[in-house]
Amino acid sequence: MPDALVAALRAAGCVFAEDEAAEIRRVLGDDTEAAERIVAARREGVPLEHALGTARFAGVEVEVGPGVFVPRRRAEQLVDEAVAAQPDARVVVDLGCGSGAIAAALRARLPGAAVHAADVDPVALAYAARNGRRHGFQTHLGDWWDALPRSLRGRVDLAVAYLPHVPDTRLDGIPGDYRDHEPARTHAGGADGLDPLRRVIDGLDAWLSPGGLFATFLAEEQHVAARRVAGTRRVLFVLG
Repeated sequence: MPDALVAALRAAGCVFAEDEAAEIRRVLGDDTEAAERIVAARREGVPLEHALGTARFAGVEVEVGPGVFVPRRRAEQLVDEAVAAQPDARVVVDLGCGSGAIAAALRARLPGAAVHAADVDPVALAYAARNGRRHGFQTHLGDWWDALPRSLRGRVDLAVAYLPHVPDTRLDGIPGDYRDHEPARTHAGGADGLDPLRRVIDGLDAWLSPGGLFATFLAEEQHVAARRVAGTRRVLFVLG
């Protein structure tokens, strides 16, 4: 028997209709009226996670909503590799945290660590604060390192950031549902996509502990240029 929800999602233009139907049912159960509202939102181009109000990422679930960056599944590898590289980290930071999905995943993987999350956007940070109360991390409003308490200077064992890294000339290539419903600043990386990386690298020496590590995600073609930006600093680039 045909699956009506899958058919409706496919008619709405959803490429991964089966996966989306499964997620809708996981969150909403058998509430067909609510499912119809989700399909209508998807028809209007609203990201599934925004429509549902929740996203699964790296083994945790976080609240998301309009105007907030949707956690990307490809960033799960960033969490995996960062934790593997610094398994004994005790002070951990998620820079540019958005909803705090990475912070929540790091808190789950490193239960003995004090995890801090920072973002310059009050809308995103409101979601992060709610997720922080649920998952056990602290949030701070401000621009990159400047958001953090001064008491953390020189003590950060692991800093992780899914930085904006799309070159300005490629912003039109971002899928429309994300491009139209997420802040432009969460995508735009400047001419070569590395301007946010430069901002963060500038603070590494002051904020990382001896033996501390910064981990971030980049496109493979950006790796050589990013290595030049990082110089001899201890930086882990996860490529995708």
